[in-house]
Amino acid sequence: MKDPACDLCIAERITTWHHEDEHCFVADCEVCGVPMVVWRSHGSAPPEDDVSHMIAVLQAVGERVLGESFRIDPVMRQIPDHFHAHARPSGWWFKRFTHHAVPGAGGASPG
Repeated sequence: MKDPACDLCIAERITTWHHEDEHCFVADCEVCGVPMVVWRSHGSAPPEDDVSHMIAVLQAVGERVLGESFRIDPVMRQIPDHFHAHARPSGWWFKRFTHHAVPGAGGASPG
């Protein structure tokens, strides 16, 4: 079952897609830019066999895209009613808050 109002059900191809099958797809998360597995059905509690399959697929994509230094994050922060999980590189939380000055974007100039 799909929810026509759910962004994960709509599944627009606006980022890189790494995998898709009848159970799930893996695409880069629009918000955080890391690989994210999404269940093809709308809901937060897929059958355990589907969860195992999705995590295995995300693990393989994570290894290919991120290398060895990542972890699976199953916390559904922004869309809690549709199962998805992220492959997070080491230190991802702190990297979110790292800001780099961009020349010409205002603020203090370097040097």
